[in-house]
Amino acid sequence: MASVQDQFRAYLAKHNLKVTRQRQIILDAFLSSPSHLSAEELYIRLRKKHPNIGYATVYRTMKILAESGIAAERHFGDRQTRYEPNTGEDHHYHLICEECGNIVEFEDLQIDFLLQKAASAHDYTLSHRRLEIYGRCPKCQNK
Repeated sequence: MASVQDQFRAYLAKHNLKVTRQRQIILDAFLSSPSHLSAEELYIRLRKKHPNIGYATVYRTMKILAESGIAAERHFGDRQTRYEPNTGEDHHYHLICEECGNIVEFEDLQIDFLLQKAASAHDYTLSHRRLEIYGRCPKCQNK
């Protein structure tokens, strides 16, 4: 099985794009960061150690990562595109705090079963699923 690095290099080569040190740094930082980062948040993390990497480079590289299948774009109602590593497993769900923006990922076999049951009841075959639950996290509830 090809590594993420190989997948990235193959995508760049196929689209006649260069493998640059900056793109490699961005990929490495993305893969080692907590998920659900926006390009801006990743840029802020990177600029301390790599001041020569500009916001536009981070933004374009994140688009490339999404197009290549390495990253998945997510939209949680805060008008920002957020990215998480695309592991090929889309059986996780998100709890999103409407106040502070905290995002918690979770898995639940009962939800999986109910979604499959609903699809079957309507003669659908599931290809993927997404569930986002909005509310207030414990920290924001205790303020």
